[in-house]
Amino acid sequence: MELAALVNPQAVRLFGTIKSKKRLFQEIADIAAAAWGIDPAQAVDALQERESLGSTGVGQGVALPHARIDGVERVRGVFVRLENTLDYGSVDRAPVDLVFALFAPHEAGVEHLKALALVSRMLRDNSLCAKLRANSETDKLFAILTAHPDIKAA
Repeated sequence: MELAALVNPQAVRLFGTIKSKKRLFQEIADIAAAAWGIDPAQAVDALQERESLGSTGVGQGVALPHARIDGVERVRGVFVRLENTLDYGSVDRAPVDLVFALFAPHEAGVEHLKALALVSRMLRDNSLCAKLRANSETDKLFAILTAHPDIKAA
């Protein structure tokens, strides 16, 4: 699995300021609706339900919210870079500015886990995160995200 299979240019966005995790999830859901046809209300509910189990803020300014949703045919992603960090409740208590959300079908067990592993591995690469943080154009963000063929899912 490669990242280009999870995200398209319409699913990559930059936001200046988002003041709450709930608002972030609403923005992600709107992007998922436009890019993938995912029902935004269902997406927000699923993201919030998953987040209630524990923070998806994995540290170093990165969050990986994810949810299983009816009607999604395969794992789909949304990437958001925040110009102003958001207090996300991450494991390291650091605010978040890089968010990669995943939406998967309920039955996508292994595929969902492989996608999470791929995105997690990719966003642990400090040089890649630095490039993402240094760019403010969505087409460049998409190119950076999809230009790493050496990072594959297990």
